[in-house]
Amino acid sequence: MKLQQPLMVAALAFALGSLAFAQSAPGADVDSSAPTAPALSSTATIPQTAPEAATTPAVRMIEDFRDGDVKFSLNELVEVLRDRRHEGWVLAAYPDPKTSQPLIGAGFSLDLPARAHTQPDPLNPHPFLEPSSAELWQAAGFDPARLDDILNVFHERRSAWSKRTWRRQLFSLPPQISNEDAMQLVRVGAIQAVYNARAYCRNFDQLTAPQQMAMAQLVYQMGVNLEHFSAFLAMINPGAGPRAAAVDPTAATLDGPIALDQAPDYWLGVQKSLMTSQWARLYRTRAISVIAMLDPAYGDDPTAAERRVGAVLRPAVVRRSRGRAAVATRQVAVTTHRGHAHKATRRARSRKRA
Repeated sequence: MKLQQPLMVAALAFALGSLAFAQSAPGADVDSSAPTAPALSSTATIPQTAPEAATTPAVRMIEDFRDGDVKFSLNELVEVLRDRRHEGWVLAAYPDPKTSQPLIGAGFSLDLPARAHTQPDPLNPHPFLEPSSAELWQAAGFDPARLDDILNVFHERRSAWSKRTWRRQLFSLPPQISNEDAMQLVRVGAIQAVYNARAYCRNFDQLTAPQQMAMAQLVYQMGVNLEHFSAFLAMINPGAGPRAAAVDPTAATLDGPIALDQAPDYWLGVQKSLMTSQWARLYRTRAISVIAMLDPAYGDDPTAAERRVGAVLRPAVVRRSRGRAAVATRQVAVTTHRGHAHKATRRARSRKRA
């Protein structure tokens, strides 16, 4: 019995070895029903996303997004954002006009840290997601080392260039990313804006397509700063909660989701809450486009909706210092005036002597 067991093991090993050789030999008969690994063609695109970033919340947000999640076209939003009247399109890192932080493409931030953003509205179950720029960069499928190189060049230029130099060089900088890369970054930023727009507006899914796009544009441009627009957020979240608003009784009786086609006065109030903001005055052209989209009748006549907003929204009055030339002019005027007065006094004294 002990002798038979090793013999059986040896026979089994010999049979398996013969089968493997037969399958690998040229012209061998292989079962076509067995699953085979797909061959990679020479033109196949291999994802660049780093393995350690494959399970981050930012990556899951991008992967879970579907075009049907919103009523408007995400591609249309991308085209709007890259327009020079909105974010612009620069293929090298440049400073934000307000904060001097590095941006690229259509205003994609390059060095924001991850931030905690709690949901203050108990009636809104949708959370906020504020990943770092590095996480969004990797979610777009790009190498983290490439982001470091872009930031290093930016900081070298920032330490050597003045604001005037930046303005002069802005549209002639050597590209650091391609048009396709910039499109991917703005798409990632737009998806995050849609995600957080739901957290800002509990009735987001009931909005019209233009209204959803307007909310996404506001979030894309302002980020967490939209939290400071308390009057606007209170208006678009009527009812109980910290963002509740006392809606004008002439607007509509709102007992649940907003009846978009039955509350024109309500939406006029929402628009006015943005028209009175400093943002609307400083970015008038962009604000007119965004605020007009909140009109329920925007889809019928976009031009008329923008015209109505433009008639109310006046440009900001910018007071510029006239500099040394103005000071010199005032000094010359004062000196001339004093000279004329001195001559008049001398003439009067001469008359008295005469």
